[in-house]
Amino acid sequence: MAETATNPEIFAQYPCPPELLDEVFSAPGQPNPYYEKVLAHLSQYSARDVLELNEHAKLTFFNQGITFAVYSNTAKGVERIFPFDLVPRIIPPHEWEMLERGIIQRNLAINLFIQDIYHDRKILRDKVVPAELIFSSKNYCKAMIGLNPAGGVYNHVAGTDLIKHKDGQYYVLEDNVRCPSGVSYVVSNRDTMKRTLGNLFLEYNVHSVEEYSQQLLSIMQSVSPDGVDNPTCVVLTPGMYNSAYYEHSFLALSMGIQLVEGRDLFVEKNFVYMKTIHGPKRVDVIYRRIDDDFIDPLTFRPDSALGVPGLMVAYREGNVTLLNAPGTGAADDKAVYCYVPAMIKYYLAQEPILNNVHTYRCELESDYRHVLANMDKLVIKPVDESGGYGILIGNAASQEERERFKQVITANRRKYIAQPIMSLSVHPTFIEDDHSVEPRHIDLRTYALMGRDRQYVLKGGLSRVALKKGSLIVNSSQGGGSKDTWVLK
Repeated sequence: MAETATNPEIFAQYPCPPELLDEVFSAPGQPNPYYEKVLAHLSQYSARDVLELNEHAKLTFFNQGITFAVYSNTAKGVERIFPFDLVPRIIPPHEWEMLERGIIQRNLAINLFIQDIYHDRKILRDKVVPAELIFSSKNYCKAMIGLNPAGGVYNHVAGTDLIKHKDGQYYVLEDNVRCPSGVSYVVSNRDTMKRTLGNLFLEYNVHSVEEYSQQLLSIMQSVSPDGVDNPTCVVLTPGMYNSAYYEHSFLALSMGIQLVEGRDLFVEKNFVYMKTIHGPKRVDVIYRRIDDDFIDPLTFRPDSALGVPGLMVAYREGNVTLLNAPGTGAADDKAVYCYVPAMIKYYLAQEPILNNVHTYRCELESDYRHVLANMDKLVIKPVDESGGYGILIGNAASQEERERFKQVITANRRKYIAQPIMSLSVHPTFIEDDHSVEPRHIDLRTYALMGRDRQYVLKGGLSRVALKKGSLIVNSSQGGGSKDTWVLK
C-alpha cells in the first residue's frame, strides 16, 4: 500500500498537515481504502505523464466549449476553460445515503417555508422565524403572495453546498434555491474523466450522473399546469453573454427541448407562446435561468429586455409553470439559513439530519458586537450574494481590511452574517505550475429536484477545489476548479 501512495514523482512529497482532514490519506503514505485503486493507477504515471493527461482533459473541455467567466481584480469577465482536476473525489455509500436523506429533508422544509411566507405565515406568527427578517429581504416577492404554483412546488431545483470539517462531519454552508448553476459541469467532468482515465473509472462501481437531464425534464413535466397532458417545456436564458450560457444550452439540448430568450416568447390572453417558423406554439413549463427582477418588465424592472411582458399574469392564472418560482430567494438568504433547522422541526417534526454552521446575524446587537470583536476568527458574508463575492475571511485579511469591513457592516447590518472559519477538508490536486500533487480545500455542491410527489438527488455533485494554496474560496467564478465526484454503489 505504501508503494502505491508514494510514486517518487507524484506523491513522495505530498504533505498531510495534521490540523486538516485529508480525504485520501489518513497519514503520509497511507491511503484510505476507497482510494487505493486510484493511487495504484496514478502511480503508473510520471509527473510529465500527468501533465499530458491534464492537457488532454483541458482539450476535451475546450472542444466542448466548456468555459466559465472569471471575475477578479485582474480579469473582468474573462472566459476560461473550466479547470478540472484528474484526482477524483470518492464518497462511500454509507456517507451518501445520509447526505441524500438530509438534502431531501432540508429542501422539503424549505419548500413548506416558502409556501407559508406567501400564504398563512404561521411560522412568522409563531415567532419561529422573525417576520422582519423575511419582509426586509430584497428577495421577498410581493407578487407571489397568495399565488399557488402547480403541485405546490417552489424550489424545484436546489443546490445545497456542503463541506466536510476536520471533525469528519458534513456541514451545510448554504442553500441555493433561486437558479443554482454548475450541474452541467458535473456531467462534463464525468465525460472527461472517462475519456482521460477510462481504465481507472472501470475499476470502480460508480453511480451514473448522466440521467440528470431526463430527471429534470420529468420534474418539469410533473408540474405542468392542470389539464395539460403533453406539456411544452423550454429553458429560458438571458443569452449567450451570460457566464452560465454553456449550461443553459447543454441542459436544453440534453433534454431535447428549446432554448429560448425572452424575445422568443410572448403572452396573449394570459397564455405564453413561443415564436416558431410554423407559427405560435403554447409553452407550459419554463425553466428560467433569469433572476426575478428581469423575468417580466410589467411586474418587476420595467427596463428589462431579458424577460417576457405579462409572464407573471399568466403564471398567476395557472397557465404556465416557472422553475424555480419567483421569490424563492427569501429562503436562501444567508440570514434565513440560520433558521432552517427550526423549519425542519416546525414543518416536519423531525431532527435535522445535516448540520448547520453556527451563524451570527449582524442585525442582532449581541451578534454584531461579537463579530466586530472577533473578525480575525470569522468569515463575513453578505446575505444575498453568490459566487464567493463580497466575502471577508478574517484571518487572511489585514488589520486595515478588517477595520474597513467593520464600517461596511455597520452601514448595513442586515446585509451581513458571520460564521467561524471552518476547516474544509483537503484533497490531492494536481498543480500544473509545479507539476506536483498538493492538498487543496474542497467543498461539494449537490443537486436536488422536486416535482409533484417526487424528489430526486443527483448521485454525485460538483466538488469544487480552491486551486490557490491555503485558500478557502472554491467558487469557479473566483478561479477555483472542480473534480469528478464518485458516489460508490
